[in-house]
Amino acid sequence: MADRPPEADGPAVRVVVVDDQPLLRDAFAAMLDAEPGITVVGTGADGESALRLARGLRPDVLVMDIRMPRVDGIEATRLITANPELAATRVLILSTFGLDEYVAAALHAGASGFLLKDGPSEDLVRAIRSVAAGEAVLSPQVTRRLIDSFGHLLGRARPEPPALSRLTPRERQVLGLVAAGLTNMEIAQELRVGERTVKTHIGAIFAKLGLRDRVQAVIFAYEHGLVAGRTPPG
Repeated sequence: MADRPPEADGPAVRVVVVDDQPLLRDAFAAMLDAEPGITVVGTGADGESALRLARGLRPDVLVMDIRMPRVDGIEATRLITANPELAATRVLILSTFGLDEYVAAALHAGASGFLLKDGPSEDLVRAIRSVAAGEAVLSPQVTRRLIDSFGHLLGRARPEPPALSRLTPRERQVLGLVAAGLTNMEIAQELRVGERTVKTHIGAIFAKLGLRDRVQAVIFAYEHGLVAGRTPPG
């Protein structure tokens, strides 16, 4: 018997797809459901159905568009992530629009990732698995625009919060590099430490600052001026 792909091992990632365009919604759902280790458990056409499906099905990942009737994707994301009963459900925004204001609004609402619909299908599959594993995902185009403009979008840096004093100098440095878009491997190379050490630092940063993932770390760092003037990688 042929070896099973690694993604097929363990429980399948349960996914809900929400988009107001039926052809796109059905195409994404069919493509994802055919992937090993991913099961599409429901689909919806607007933010109201996203909330209903999240409450009723408790998916691991909810893939959602932004521009939808009645309740849009950003408001639905905010309501889902604010509900303690849905803490295990992660939201991945999949949009035609890469406008900076949409990116910032989605991330502030609690989305764990933001991808553009014109990207390769394998990027979406990879993103769903990453988000389900507790990581955060931004497309390369979105990351660069976010880094270039986040300071303007979020306004002036706020006074340094008391929680920041809990970080060691090395942890502050790592937080700045995370916000600048570096991967764990790139941070390890820049600091000349092991990747496991970087992961330990990031875990400590999240715990001390009460952050859920790398997306929240980016928002926190830019809001408080920890990466001002840094040139984006790449």
